[in-house]
Amino acid sequence: MPREPKGRGVAWTEERSDEGRRRSEGGRGGGWGAGSRRRAGKARPRVVVLDYGSGNLRSAQRALARVGADVEVTADVGAALECDGLAVPGVGAFAACMAGLRAVGGDKLIAQRIERSRPVLGICVGMQVLFAAGVELAGGSAGVVPPGQHGVRTEGCGAWPGTVERLEAGVLPHMGWNTVSAAPGSALFKGIAPGTRFYFVHSYALRAAAAGELVAAGALISWTEHGERFAAAAEGGAGEVGGVLAATQFHPEKSGDAGAALLANWLETL
Repeated sequence: MPREPKGRGVAWTEERSDEGRRRSEGGRGGGWGAGSRRRAGKARPRVVVLDYGSGNLRSAQRALARVGADVEVTADVGAALECDGLAVPGVGAFAACMAGLRAVGGDKLIAQRIERSRPVLGICVGMQVLFAAGVELAGGSAGVVPPGQHGVRTEGCGAWPGTVERLEAGVLPHMGWNTVSAAPGSALFKGIAPGTRFYFVHSYALRAAAAGELVAAGALISWTEHGERFAAAAEGGAGEVGGVLAATQFHPEKSGDAGAALLANWLETL
């Protein structure tokens, strides 16, 4: 298992990840001093964290506000369409997150924003639901998989091609700190040192073997390995102008200074 940037172990539950985020601040991860970087000479960008019942909305709100955004958590259609950036966090099961999104029209909101070249950021299962589909077993994103059980396919938002599947790894969920091999030219990882660690909690992802269509679509994919290579982040490739669609499989809002640096980079694209 990877180790947290200050040398502490990672046998933590997701409920303790806020503690892990606090402990990681000031450690390795892009040289971010808490609250020290500001968007000099620029107005605070308006960001909506889409409220569709996901469990980590307030963590995302706090993290984005910390790096200079004016953040609102809401399911209001007008606010979600007109804001500078839309953040779509997600935890738990793919199917449950898609049901929550559809209940508030989130799938249509995402499609409309992409058509209008307005930035969208997916986080964890919020990344997964951007793909065409997910095949998931009982227990959800971090659940235990019964041997031999067949997966249930759920249609995603379809902004990106590809199917999210269970990782082939000896230990699941993949929980703790891991490095990311950033794509050349990535806006999200600009200025973040190689070897920087981010916080992951998941069992499912876009596996490298299933990423061919996304690569062909021109997306920039950043990779992590846990048992096998999978997409830790993706940018562009949805037919949009200027690469307005971006997402991370890890939790930037729980990744201390490294996550703050990445979120600040996203704000710079708005």
